[in-house]
Amino acid sequence: MKAKSYASKSANSKLEFYEFDRREPNEYDVEFDVKFCGVCHSDIHTARGEWGEVAYPCIPGHEIVGIVTRVGSNVKTFKPGDRVGVGCMVNSCAECEPCKNNLENYCDNDPTWTYSSVDRIDSTDTKGGYSTAMVAPEKFVMSIPDSLDFAHAAPLLCAGITMYSPLKHWGVKKGMKVGILGLGGLGHMGVKYAKAMGSEVYVITSSPSKEKAALEYGATGIIISTDQAAVESAHKMFDLIIDTIPGKHDLEPYLAMLRVDGTIVQVGPIATEMTFNALLQRRTSIAGSGIGSVAETKEMLQFSADHGILPDIDVIDISKINEAWDSMVAKQMSHRYVIDIENSFK
Repeated sequence: MKAKSYASKSANSKLEFYEFDRREPNEYDVEFDVKFCGVCHSDIHTARGEWGEVAYPCIPGHEIVGIVTRVGSNVKTFKPGDRVGVGCMVNSCAECEPCKNNLENYCDNDPTWTYSSVDRIDSTDTKGGYSTAMVAPEKFVMSIPDSLDFAHAAPLLCAGITMYSPLKHWGVKKGMKVGILGLGGLGHMGVKYAKAMGSEVYVITSSPSKEKAALEYGATGIIISTDQAAVESAHKMFDLIIDTIPGKHDLEPYLAMLRVDGTIVQVGPIATEMTFNALLQRRTSIAGSGIGSVAETKEMLQFSADHGILPDIDVIDISKINEAWDSMVAKQMSHRYVIDIENSFK
């Protein structure tokens, strides 16, 4: 079926209008009209070839919500008219140990990512949510609670689950102190979830101008990472730090902020040179967390609905996407851009 989109034609090109053929749904698929799509920093990294080889044209977008238009004959959960969403993955092998334990995001044979991945159905390159239509297997399609505003719900499917999963896994609760390293699309969701789980939350950032936003999101305070005195005052302060910084940076100063048995969790690729003496001093840990499973994502959506947690967003027309990307690269955003797909292509 024909779909309209914005796509990157090469690693150094601007996104521009692109019409393409989306694969037809099979008996296990759900098809939906895309209404909104969040803009993730990984969209930029992927489209610009910074995370490895990419097939072009690349249509990014993995924070996708819309209305069901068709379902396959074996689909049991959805019907036309339902509010649904798709996050970072659209399939997995279903046979490995992680998949059998409902951890599809850690599939031993790699998940099928929502864009720039080989589709397990027809071996074509997957195309993401900067487009008017979406098709995905029923298992990887989420029901969006009616109480969640549609535009605001879109970023929950990546930014939301990426932060919810490690906070839940490491047992954040009342009495704990949590540090959120970086205040952007991911970081601001981490503050909201950690606060709702009962912890005392601090934002660690290089941008003093983000203090007001951090406090509005629920942070107790901020620590300016370029202020040596502030960094030293935070030594041995945190039970858990979630590191959302997408580029290369030194972990040593943040490891020093951990208490005994504290953990710093990376939720994005990081390249760093460091020694590990800090790990020995307080039995601290460096860990990683990759998005979340289908089950966790469903749980996160319900948690968000129950606690009234939504991202702060700027809704944009897709014609403004290149400017939005530039703003994100320049660290000028403390929340999330969301594309109004439906109105962008009228």
